Amino acid sequence: MNITPPTEFFLFSLSDAPALRLPLFICFLLIYLVTISGNAMLLSVIALNPRLQSPMYQLLRIFSLTDFSFSSTTVPSMLSTMLHQEAIISLPSCITQIFFFHTFGNSENLLLSAMAYDRYVAICHPLRYSAIMNRHTCVTICSVCCVCAFLHAFLHAIVTSRLDFHHQEHIPHFFCDIPPLLEISSSDTTFNQLLIFTEGSLVALVPSSLTVLSYVRIIISILRIRSSTGRQKAFSTCYSHLTIVILFYSTVIFMYFRPSSFYSPTYDRVISIVYSVIIPMLNPFIYSLRNKEIKSALRKMISIRFHPN
Repeated sequence: MNITPPTEFFLFSLSDAPALRLPLFICFLLIYLVTISGNAMLLSVIALNPRLQSPMYQLLRIFSLTDFSFSSTTVPSMLSTMLHQEAIISLPSCITQIFFFHTFGNSENLLLSAMAYDRYVAICHPLRYSAIMNRHTCVTICSVCCVCAFLHAFLHAIVTSRLDFHHQEHIPHFFCDIPPLLEISSSDTTFNQLLIFTEGSLVALVPSSLTVLSYVRIIISILRIRSSTGRQKAFSTCYSHLTIVILFYSTVIFMYFRPSSFYSPTYDRVISIVYSVIIPMLNPFIYSLRNKEIKSALRKMISIRFHPN
């Protein structure tokens, strides 16, 4: 009898100390600006350089755009909570945020698998690379990734929207996500938990398994190369992608695939910051600093910009 559809939720700030609000706001605002600048730089370099039009860089361009969108889904609400200690968000806006957060997050998951397959073809079948990873294949892979991510996010958004909450509920998080909402819901969340561990596991494990399989084949091929220089050169093309894969999957597994008894708002907020704020900022720099072609194109673009003659 006391359960009514909530008109709004309250999102908590990262810190309860008033003295930390402004420093945290400035810190995360700078991180967000670096994220925007870094991904914009990567997108510009790939778009403007004719040598960076291979499927590898086209996948990277889509990944960078997804990174920017993923971060933009959560950081603005985080900055708002830092300014006002808590932010008010309506139920439709909360569900919408969940939808876009999981759409972009799972797009990254699937694109990482596609990029691993691209590296597998380039290293294990170099003579057939152009035939296998052509423009049509690249467009098809990106389309499948986006459609699968959309359907996954839509399913969880619909199921979450059917939960009951007390009026004006407080969410112990700085943005709307599924685990915090399950914790405060007055409904039976058994089906939601089951859906996360079945469909959610399928969406996460299939791409990650394909990524691991691709790298097993890549490592076997690299070990067959006789010269150490050749092995180092082959592995250098995968280093950046492998670094991002490890960062992404380690945080996502901790966040979503653990028993509900291990739920902790503080730890969840920290992990959420890592994979939704820090990693999107690092990704363009990991690729830029470890990729010779991107570094060369970036230097050329900067040189033309400041020394046009």
